[in-house]
Order: sequence, then structure tokens, then C-alpha cells
Amino acid sequence: MTAPFYADVADGPADGRALWLTAADGIRIRAAIWNAKAPRGTVFVLPGRTEYVEKYGRTARDLAEAGFATLSVDWRGQGLSARKLRDPMVGHIGDFAEYQADLDALVACAAAENLPRPYYLLPHSMGGCIALRGLTRGLPFNAVAFSAPMWGILMADYMRPVAAFLSLAASWLGFQHAYAPGTNGQTYVLTAPFTANTLTTDPEMWQYMATQAAAHPDLSLGGPSYGWLRAALTECAALTRMPAPEYAALCALGTAEKIVDTRPIHSLMARWPHGRLDLYQGAEHEVLMEVPSHRDAFLRSAIALFTAHP
Repeated sequence: MTAPFYADVADGPADGRALWLTAADGIRIRAAIWNAKAPRGTVFVLPGRTEYVEKYGRTARDLAEAGFATLSVDWRGQGLSARKLRDPMVGHIGDFAEYQADLDALVACAAAENLPRPYYLLPHSMGGCIALRGLTRGLPFNAVAFSAPMWGILMADYMRPVAAFLSLAASWLGFQHAYAPGTNGQTYVLTAPFTANTLTTDPEMWQYMATQAAAHPDLSLGGPSYGWLRAALTECAALTRMPAPEYAALCALGTAEKIVDTRPIHSLMARWPHGRLDLYQGAEHEVLMEVPSHRDAFLRSAIALFTAHP
């Protein structure tokens, strides 16, 4: 079924379209497809927390020029996918296993829409956490190019047990849907000044994101809930105890990263059998939204990896 799609702010290939999917547990999510007849395969772009499909229109354009189709998703609780809380700006999840139902629906969508094989993964931040769990389940991807994967949340070490206790206590006391400490319902790209932001050093890409949020407020999301925090801490801890899966992989990480914990990234990529970690000097959290030199270098590396694993 056709879903709304804001082509006016996506700046992607002209054939972009969106459709509604239903996950196995009945939750309605939104997916987007660009360049469905590309000859070299399909790249699943898995967004991070707060993100939405239109944000990756320019990435889809670059992938289309290299001969790849793009399939992306609004995870449940964000973008135009179903939001179950009274306050729609709270980013809430009860268990990260719920996101696996969204990922399974996306794989089924690729088959139903007859998108070209093989399939590849390009996940960012929280999408990298979801992707890693999917790979441990043996989903049908040939290679993966991570962007600053959320395999740990950046915080002071002394705060980790505090965060774990507070998020657990919130569940016991029934306020797991409330905003986690220090967060609120405001949209980051519309409230943070560019000069102090932790996403990108590129003012043009910052404006791209701000324009999307201002033009279509229904795409935006605020801070995470206590429930999301507890689920994220639990999932990250579980994933970093597991061996790296047997997939060809590379990982892009900015040296000015201030959102995800970089230690699990270095640790996991060091023991990934067919993996490589690429550091981008001075880049912040979103390498795909960084200055052109970083953005282009990462995409060239990702496309080379995908091309090498047909």
C-alpha cells in the first residue's frame, strides 16, 4: 500500500516512493524504495534513532549512480511509522527484538517488490545495532558497511550502573515511557546551534537535515524514553559479548565521535574475521552527512566492498 513520501526534501532519485509494511506483530512501518531496477543489487540503508527515510535521499542518489537500488525504513516509533505513546515525540521501545520484526518485514518487502539481488547493508548508529543482531540471525546479506554503529552508548563509566539502575527502576515504577534524564521532546537539528552540534562538521548537510525537520515536523523525534535506554543498554551488552559474524564488513568512524561509545567498535572490528575499521579524521557522528571528502570516501569504500561480494 502506498505511503506518504516527502520527495520535496529528500533530494533523491526521481523514482523514489514509499509504502506501508506490517511487521509480524501487527505494527505498521514505512519503507522507501529508490531506483528499483538497478542492476548491481539492493542496499538496505538502516537509519539511526530519530531518523526517517527522506534523510537518506542523497545517499540513495549516490548509490543509484553506482548501479544500486536503495531500500530504507522508518523504525517503529519514529518517522511516519506507528507511534504508540500519547506523546509522539518520545522515542520508546520495550525490547530491541521488536526492531528485528521491522527488519524482517523489510527483507520480505525486498522479495515482494522483486528488488534486485544481492542484498547489502548500510546501517547507521542504532541501525548498526539492529543490523548486527540481524547478521547473527543469518539474514541474507552479502556484505555490510557500518556507519558509527551503536554498539555502546557514550557516557562516563561511573554513570553506566546509574543509568542501568534508573532505567530498571523506571520499569518497576511504571514510568518507562518518560523521557530519559537530560532529554526532552525537542528536535535536535532545530534547537542545537550548528557550531556546537555533534552530528556533522558540514554546514550544508546540517541545513539539509534542518530543512527536512522544519518542512515536515511529523518526521521528527525527541529524546529516548527510560524504556528505550534500558533496552539499548541490554542489547549492546549482549551483542558485544558475541563473536563477530561471518560477513564481509567495513566500519566508518569519525575521530570526533561524541554520541556512541567507540570502544566496542574498535574491539569488535579488531576481531571481525573479514572486517576493516576506517577512521575519518575530524568527522563527527554522521559520516554519510559529513563534508564531501569524508562522505565520498566512505561511499566509495562501501561500493567497492559491495562490488567485491556479488
